[in-house]
This record gives sequence, structure tokens and C-alpha cells, in this order.
Amino acid sequence: MGVRSFLSSLYELDTLDTRFTTDSTTPYRTIIESRNDTKANQERAARYSGKTKPSRWWSLEFITYYVILSYVIPYMLWVAYDVSSPTNPQFKSVERFLSPGWIPGRKIDTSDAQYHTFRSNGPYLASLLVFHPLLRKLYNSIIHPVTSGSPSARPTLEEADLRLDQRASFDYVFAIIFLLVLHGISAFKVLTILYINYQLATTLPRKYIPLAAWVFNVGILFANELTKGFKFGIIATHLFGRAQESLLSEPSSFIVWGHWLDSYGGIMSRWEILFNITVLRLISFDMDYYWSLDRRSYSPVEANSNGPKKKQLDPSSLSERERVGIPAQAKDFSFRNYVAYAIYAPLYLTGPIVTFNDFISQLRYRPASIETSRTIRYGVRFLGTLLAMELMLHFDYVQAIGKSKPIWHEYSTAQLSVLSYFNLHMIWLKLLLPWRLFRLWALIDGIDPPENMLRCVSNNYSTTAFWRSWHRSYNRWLTRYLYIPLGGSSFKDTASTIRSIANYVVTFTFVALWHDIQLNLLVWGWLIVLFMLPEMVGRAFFPERKFENWPNFYRMAKSCGGVFNILMMMAANLVGFAFGVDGFRQVVAGMFKDLFGKSSPLLALPTPSYLAATTAALFDVSYPVANKL
Repeated sequence: MGVRSFLSSLYELDTLDTRFTTDSTTPYRTIIESRNDTKANQERAARYSGKTKPSRWWSLEFITYYVILSYVIPYMLWVAYDVSSPTNPQFKSVERFLSPGWIPGRKIDTSDAQYHTFRSNGPYLASLLVFHPLLRKLYNSIIHPVTSGSPSARPTLEEADLRLDQRASFDYVFAIIFLLVLHGISAFKVLTILYINYQLATTLPRKYIPLAAWVFNVGILFANELTKGFKFGIIATHLFGRAQESLLSEPSSFIVWGHWLDSYGGIMSRWEILFNITVLRLISFDMDYYWSLDRRSYSPVEANSNGPKKKQLDPSSLSERERVGIPAQAKDFSFRNYVAYAIYAPLYLTGPIVTFNDFISQLRYRPASIETSRTIRYGVRFLGTLLAMELMLHFDYVQAIGKSKPIWHEYSTAQLSVLSYFNLHMIWLKLLLPWRLFRLWALIDGIDPPENMLRCVSNNYSTTAFWRSWHRSYNRWLTRYLYIPLGGSSFKDTASTIRSIANYVVTFTFVALWHDIQLNLLVWGWLIVLFMLPEMVGRAFFPERKFENWPNFYRMAKSCGGVFNILMMMAANLVGFAFGVDGFRQVVAGMFKDLFGKSSPLLALPTPSYLAATTAALFDVSYPVANKL
């Protein structure tokens, strides 16, 4: 493969995740086996050829877009750079959030705590990517060797059980050590929560399991917030504080002892912040166990994901839907496997999220989608994204500006628009990088979790598609464990519409509380529901089939709706994750204060700042895979 071909392959959908190019019902092993099947490839090409539409890349319409974007995008970059320069009147208040950078003459914006933590721990995380898989190989060869009785590429059921036992044993031991190093004394808090949850799921009568799972785990989210992660010092103060105030002038020994224990918090003492992801895995285990109790009477090898239909399956070549839907065997719901899943090191800190059924299936059989060449390309693509983030932080100090409590009305409309837009890009990148790094670690280790970010934040003009593409594994988790059990959505009549809206409100309220128990995030969750409604109603009352004779009109109408969607999603996310309610109000007020002031009317309008994002709405993509996404 030449350099040009390799660089081109980095941005193929297949490099990002095979789930984007393979139907969820198709085992990936069949794709590998058909690569050299010329006849099958020709039939597949013929099947898709009738579904494609003529390309518009060199039409007059698109040439017009190119001309506009050739001005708008450089202008946006210049505005962000200019507002971040030392000549800006408010730069002195921003400078305290900057640190020395590696680009000569430039400082770097380190104001975001999440990315700063990720960046400063980068060398340690990189060493784990090498150390953890090598340690597993050493463990597999010396402590827990598995001798294969057959040289076949497809292991027998006995060999698969041995592989699961080998991997789960290592993951269990490594999880305990990992927790102790990461959280110190708080590791015992995590293990205690895991143990209680396991006992609730496996000992309660079946009908009580869903209620117990949700009440206990949502209760843990609130308890973590109220007690700051069950701090021993805080608990001791509540229990013994009043008594010692009336009797002693010095803190009681229990309070002193509690604070002493809290001082041994490991590398990351604030374990409760990371535990939100673990809560999702605990609920996944509980609900997968609950659903498995109905399916114990038949063999999973003779079942499909929809029920006990007699369909012979190759357990070593299951599709993703089958891995998720087919329940694990009764013996798989052991405490060892449960801890190995909940504290699986590559995915523990940030995800992506894998269901318990899927995780156990991948422990038994190595996924065919994990190929060394693809993993290397994925790693190179991650490095390219990391470089893009570093360059932006060296030249555009948009996050530091937001944290410096600026005087918003001193910025022009164009500056405020670009600051808001680039701030969302920074949020997208700071989430994308950890997710891809930890997914890369899992791929190297032999587990294939879903890719969390499908599209760039600038390539989302549909609210519903946006949430399917942003934190994708979490969206799939919500769909499986919350949204569908609530009843999903249907806009056929008034009653179903009200029920659907209620389901969205419940789902996004949970999403907001899961992120953090703050008013800003609750407002964000409800705004998202509010801003999703126009698109849903529009699709229900104005389906594409009614405009088959006016395709261009329908496409332009969708693009106008896309502009509205993007503005509303930006507003919601700026409220939830950037400026807050008051800050966003000040930004909007600043945007309109000088609409026809010092800046020219064309540059003062907020629309040009969003044009690069909304142009995607006009691209009627004909590539069949993109239509599926």
C-alpha cells in the first residue's frame, strides 16, 4: 500500500468502525470470507447501483458553495485567532488560563479540566496501551495457558469456554489491582457497590430485578453527589460532628480518622466522577440477567436475537445484533465475570459502553472485525485528531475566554458567533480523544466496542441523527435499556404523540442527571427534547414520498430546517456544557447588540459563522452506507 492509498484509507468508514459498513445482522466473518469472491462483490455492486443518484460535486450549485466556503472558513479561523491574540483588550484576563506550549511563540489553552487531565496523563495512558496487552500475553503463556485441541480457526465450544475463563480471570485480577492503584481506599467503596448490585440482581425474585436495578443505581448517582463520593470525613462529621461540638473543642477521633483514610485516594481520588460510566454497566448486567431468565430453556446456539426460534447459529461467527441480543449462558453470570466486565480496564474510565452479553461473547470468541491493519490505521487516525486538537488549543483560546468571565458585549457579533461555534468543536474534540484512545486500547487487547463519535459536530443537521452519532454507544445503551422498555416513540395520533414526548422527557432527564446533577444540565436535557419536536413533527406530516416530484424543493426545505436545528442544538449544548444559562443569555445579547454596528452587515450576521456546518444539509449523499448512517 502506497502512502497516498494509506492516507486515503485512514478516512474510510471501515477504518473507524466496521459497524458502519456492515449490517448489524451480518457476521463480519462472512465479509472477510467474501473479499476474494468476485461474483459476490459484483452482485453487491449491482444491488447498490440502482440506489445511487447522480453526483452534484461539480454542479453549478456546489461550485457556488465552494466559492462561499473558500471565504467563510478562513474568515472564521482568522476571527478566532484574532480574538485570541495578545492585542485583544481582554487578553490579560485570559492569559492566566494559558500554559507554555510546544509551538514556538505560542501558549496553549489548558483551561478545560477534562482535557488537561487527559493531556497530562497521556504518557501513562500510552504506556498502559503497551503494558496491559503484554502482561495479558505473559499471563496467558505462564499462569493460565490454554492448549488448543484443534488447529481450526473456529474453536470448539470447550475451547471457547477455556478462552473465556482465561481472559475473565486475568481481567478480574487486573481490575482489582487497577482499582487500588487508581482510587486507593475508595476501591473498596466501588467493590462494595458492585457486590450489593450483584446480590440484588441475582437473589431477588425476577419481577423485582428491573425496579431494584434502576432505583439502586440511580440512587448511587445521587448519593455520590451528596456525599462527594462517600467521603469518610464527611460521613464521620455528619455522624459525630454534633456530639463533639457540644462536648469537645477538637474534632473527634472518628472525624480525624475519616479524613486520614480519605487522604489515600490513589491517582484519581474523585472516583465518583468516573463511576457514572460504571453505573451503565451495572444496569446492563442486571437487565441482561433479568432477560436471560426467560431464555434458559433453549441453547443460545439454536436461537436468534428475537427469541427461541430453531435457527442453527455458528457461535464463533455471530453478528453484532446476535452478540447483544442472545443471552449469555447461566454460568456466565458469575461474580468474577461481572467484575471483569464492570471494571474492564481499557473501557473503565470513559467507555465506550459494551453490553454484558456482547462482552461475554467477545471473551469466548475473538471478533473477526479486529484486524491488525485496521487497528494500526485507527491508531494513526487518533494521532491526527490529537494533533488537530493541539493546534487549535495553541492558536484559538476560545475555552479560556469563556472561563475568564469576559465582558461579552465588548465582542462583535462575528466574534461571539465564532467563539460559540469553536467552543462546541473543542467540546467535541475533548470527548472524542479519550473515547478513541480507550477504544484503541480495547482493540489492541482483543475487544471491539462501538465507536462513540460517528460524525463531526459540523456534520449534524438532524437532531435525531445528532444523538445517534454523538456518544453512540451511550445512545445504543439508552435505546436498549430505557427508551424501548418505556415504549419508544410513535406520532400516529394525539395519545401516542403525548406518550412519545413523555418518553423523550424521561430519557433526556436521565441523561442530564447521569452527566451531573446540575440545573444547567437539566435545562439542557429539556431543551434538547423541545428542539427535537419540530423535526419529528415535520417528518411525520411532510414525508419525503409526498415530494417525489419536487426533489430539489424538498432538499432546500430540509436544508432550511437543518439551519434551524443546528442553531437550536448549539444553543442547548452551550447552555449545558459551556456558558450556562446566564452566560448564554449574555452571549446572545452581545450578538444582536451591534448587528449593524462596526462590523459590516454581512460579517455581523451570525449565519456565516454557521455556514460551514449547515452546508452538509444540502449534500444529498448518494453513498448507500451514508444513507444507512
